[in-house]
Amino acid sequence: MDKQATPAMTWRFPRFFWIANGVELFERAAYYGMFIALTLYLTREVGFTDIETGWVSAFFAALIYLAPTFTGALADRIGFRNALIAAFTLLTGGYFLLGLLQIKATAIAALFLILLGGSFVKPVITGTVAKASDGANRARAYSLFYQVVNIGAFLGKTVAKPLRTELGLKYINFYSAAMAFVALLLVMLFYHNMESAQKRSDLRETWKGFLAALSNGRFMLLILITAGFWVIQGQLYASMPKYALRMIGEHAAPEWLANINPLMVVIFVVPITHLVRKLQPVNSIAIALALIPLSALTISASPLLERFFGDAVPIGPVALHPITIMLSLGIALQGFAECFLSPRYLEYASKQAPVGKEGLYMGFSHLNVFVAWLVGFIASGYLLNSFCPDPATLPKLAQDQYRAALAGQVPMPDAYAHAHYIWFVFAGVGVVAFLSLLLFRWITGRNDRQQA
Repeated sequence: MDKQATPAMTWRFPRFFWIANGVELFERAAYYGMFIALTLYLTREVGFTDIETGWVSAFFAALIYLAPTFTGALADRIGFRNALIAAFTLLTGGYFLLGLLQIKATAIAALFLILLGGSFVKPVITGTVAKASDGANRARAYSLFYQVVNIGAFLGKTVAKPLRTELGLKYINFYSAAMAFVALLLVMLFYHNMESAQKRSDLRETWKGFLAALSNGRFMLLILITAGFWVIQGQLYASMPKYALRMIGEHAAPEWLANINPLMVVIFVVPITHLVRKLQPVNSIAIALALIPLSALTISASPLLERFFGDAVPIGPVALHPITIMLSLGIALQGFAECFLSPRYLEYASKQAPVGKEGLYMGFSHLNVFVAWLVGFIASGYLLNSFCPDPATLPKLAQDQYRAALAGQVPMPDAYAHAHYIWFVFAGVGVVAFLSLLLFRWITGRNDRQQA
């Protein structure tokens, strides 16, 4: 009797896998170019306060991860190609409208179009990766996918810096509209459905599939625990841009600092995924959750460095601000930690999905970021307002002292004396997430042994 063939490990995937990844690259370049500057744009150009910006950006950033729970199921019904055409049409219009008018109501409407379009892209592309790979090669497929995601993020944030400083914040949105339009053309010309000719699920079956995903208690707990990771990682966009510009000065480059994260992922995600391939996904995730609070603590340590070196630390032929150095190290550690988490988490989520429900389950897998962005961005608005406020809101004497402090002439005003406390708060979130995962692993391991 012939032994059942074991699927071979490979880095070769179908053509539609690479097309989907090319589309994802342009979509991520568009999204992250806009997203890295979003809180700055809403405050400086549209006129929201820090706290208002925190709420608006929280609901936008969170809902773009909640909506795939529903649009993923719809994508399974209407076909992945039709879903992507609708998505990139909405994204092109949303980005363009966001840059065209600096009005609060218009900005909210534009963000709604962007989140609706983006909510289709996430489950469709990750669902395509699931369909293009088998159980033996799914971790490799997702590591390649995640590498492409971060190449796109790197390109978007790289372009955002010169656009912000040379042309103005609104032109970043026009750039994002152009990238979304290129992605739309790629879908219309090259992306074709890969579904089999099976009968599509009716609404009742789709709803039953949604309830089945929702009733997966183990998966739901892991979603909530890993949200702690993304609360910290999300501060690259919620807190860091304003923190860097307010504490270092307008010459700071938060876009390029944020790029350290995707650069680390692009370099390390494939080798790390290969290194931990024999670990259970939960154990790989545990490594990430052990590292992520250390990244926030690293960023918070800039006052210690400043105590020894002042506001200019010599590194070879250049001198860098202590906050620049500690942000760079902390963000690099975040990117390194992300390599242990994301591909294995997506692999875990995809293996929960019944055949034909990949879009639904992969949409559902993003709920951890929904929780994290909602909590993290709202908290950021209040923390910035308390520890690192907008200089324009200070009394005149404090504003004068602030400008002199940036020139290196006097200490910072008292309003900024504890700005680094922001990162203590987020480090605490990371510690709670790590301890929760250890408890989760112990309980689920015990239950599995008992059932065996």
